[in-house]
Amino acid sequence: MSGYANRIAWVDLAEKRVEYLEVDEDEAAKFIGGRGLGGRFLLKHAVGKDPLSPENILAIMVGPMTGSDAPLSNRIAAVTRSPLTGGFADSHCGGYAGPALKLSGFDGVILAGASDDPVLLVAKNGAITIESAKALWGKNTFDAYQSVKRKYGAEAVFYGIGPAGENLVKFANIMHFSRFAPGGRASGRCGTGAVMGSKRVKGLVMLPDLKRKPQPADPSKFRKAVDESLRKIRESEVTSPGKGGLSVYGTAVLVNVINELKAFPTRNAKQTIFEHAYYISGENLRGTILRRQWTCFMCPVACKRESEVKDGKFKHESEGPEYESIWALGAMTGLGHIEAISYLNYLANAYGLDTIELGNTLAVACEASEMGLIKDAVKWGDADAFIDLVRKISYREGELGNLLAEGGARAAEKLGAPEISMSVKGLSIPAYDPRGVKGMGLTYATSNRGACHLRAYAIASEVLGIPYKTDPLAYDGKVDIVILFERLFAILDSMTFCKFSSFAMTKEDYAALYSGLTGLEVTPDDLDKIGERIWTQERYFNQLHGFSRKDDILPRRFFEETSSHGQVYDRETFERMLDEYYRKHEYDPDGRVPEETLKKLEII
Repeated sequence: MSGYANRIAWVDLAEKRVEYLEVDEDEAAKFIGGRGLGGRFLLKHAVGKDPLSPENILAIMVGPMTGSDAPLSNRIAAVTRSPLTGGFADSHCGGYAGPALKLSGFDGVILAGASDDPVLLVAKNGAITIESAKALWGKNTFDAYQSVKRKYGAEAVFYGIGPAGENLVKFANIMHFSRFAPGGRASGRCGTGAVMGSKRVKGLVMLPDLKRKPQPADPSKFRKAVDESLRKIRESEVTSPGKGGLSVYGTAVLVNVINELKAFPTRNAKQTIFEHAYYISGENLRGTILRRQWTCFMCPVACKRESEVKDGKFKHESEGPEYESIWALGAMTGLGHIEAISYLNYLANAYGLDTIELGNTLAVACEASEMGLIKDAVKWGDADAFIDLVRKISYREGELGNLLAEGGARAAEKLGAPEISMSVKGLSIPAYDPRGVKGMGLTYATSNRGACHLRAYAIASEVLGIPYKTDPLAYDGKVDIVILFERLFAILDSMTFCKFSSFAMTKEDYAALYSGLTGLEVTPDDLDKIGERIWTQERYFNQLHGFSRKDDILPRRFFEETSSHGQVYDRETFERMLDEYYRKHEYDPDGRVPEETLKKLEII
C-alpha cells in the first residue's frame, strides 16, 4: 500500500536482536497505523504485563500520511501500558520525529524486553542497529541531543529520555530534538518515558533519507486534496498563517479566553479565575520572552514558540511554553511570572517530565502543605521551591521528591487525601475546568487514558464553534460532540495528523487525502467506523485490566465545590450523560464493551 514503508522493527532488547515485520494489510485497513496499529500490538502483547517490566512493550509508530506532502502530517505516537494509570497509553509528538522515522524506512519500532546496559537505537535505510548509550546515560535531553548530533551529524533526529525516564518517574516523557526543533518537543502524557527507561533505552536516533518520502497512489487526486486542505487552513480564523490566533500567539492564545470563561483551574482548581492570567498569556509572551517562531514538518501554521530569558536566575532558551504548560506550571500552582514558568518548562524538557502532570503534582504538594500533610512547606506561587522540586522529582531525591515522582494521584493517596488530586484514572487534568465547560467533564471521565483534552476536544465546539457552536454551560448535546471528536481524533492519531488540522479541515478532507495517497478508497463514514473501532479497542484493553464505569468519574471537587462563577458539575446529570454515552457506543450499562460489540467492530 502506498504511504507505508511496509516495515516494522521488533527489537528484542534482551537478546540484542531485531526482527523485521511487514505491515499486515488487513489490520492496516482496519486500524490504519500510529495509535490504532500500535494499540493492536498492545492488545496482542501487553495485556496483564506490569508497565515497567520487560514483558511490556513500547510501540513507536507513525501512520501512512506521516512524511507525505499532506499538511500537518508530522506526528509520532508512543503506545504502551501506562505506569501512571495502569491503562492504555499513547503519547504523541509533533516536529520532525515522525517523518524522520518514516524516511528512515519504518512504520514502527517496537521495543520488547529490556537491555542489561543502556543502549541507543539507530534507524537508517530500513535497518536498526543497537549501540551502547553508556556515555549518554545520566545526561539531560539537551546534552544527549548535542552528543547525538556530534556523532551522527546535523541531520540526526533524536527521540529519547532524560534523567526522569532513567529514574522511572511515573510521568516521565520522551523528548524530540532535530535541527528544526532544537528547543525540544514532547511525547508528554502517561509516563511513556519511564517505560523507555525501564528498558534501558536512552532513545532512538533517526537518519532520514528524503528519497523515501511516501508517493501517492493517485497523484492527481492527492494533489487536489492537498490544495483544498491548504486553502481551508489559509482561510481559517484559527489557523491562517500569520493571521489566525494560533499562528500569531501560539497555543497560549487560549489563556485569556479560558480565564474569561471562568474555566481556568487555579490553585489546584480551588478557583477558576487566575488574577495574573494576562501576565502568562500568549499576548504577553509575544511581547516579552518570545525569541522566534518554529513550525513542524509540512505545517504552514507555525504555532510553536521559542522563548528566551537573557539574564537573571531564570536565564534560558527553550521551545514553548505551550498553553497547557503555562497553565499547569502557572495558574494551577499560583505562579504568575512568565519568565519563571518558561524556566520551569525548560527544566521539565531537560529532565524529561510531562508538564501537565508536573504542574498538577506541584499543586497537590501546595494543597497538602496547606493541610499540614507534608513536612516541607510548599507555598502557592513559590518559583524557587518549584525549581528545587523539579530536580528532586527527576532524581527521586529525598522523601518528598520520591513521593511526587509517583504523580499527583498516587502522591495524594499516599498522603491520605486522594480528593486533592484533580485526576481521572490516575492521569491529572489539563487546562479546562469542567464546571465551566461541561463537555470537557464527559471527555475527562470517559477518556481511555485518563483526564485528557486530546481524546475529545469539546472545547472546539464550546469555545471555537467547530464544527458547530454549543453553550459551554449546557449539558445537552455534549455526548454527541464527545463521540464525534473521539472518532475523529482516533483517526488523526493513526494517520498521523496534528489535531490542529481539524480546526480547518473536515473528515471529507482526510478521506480524500488518505484515498489519494494509499489507493484505498474510503468515505467519511468509513473513517467514522474506523475511529470507533480504534477507540473501542483501547477501552477493551482497559477493561481487561479492571476498568469499568466506576473509573469513568470526575474528581469530587467538581461535583461538590463551586467554581468562581458559582457552578458545579451536576452529579445526576453526569450519570445520565454516561448512560447516554454507553448506549450510543453499544456498551453495557456498567461501561463494559460486550462481546457482540467487539465482534461487530472486528476487534476480536
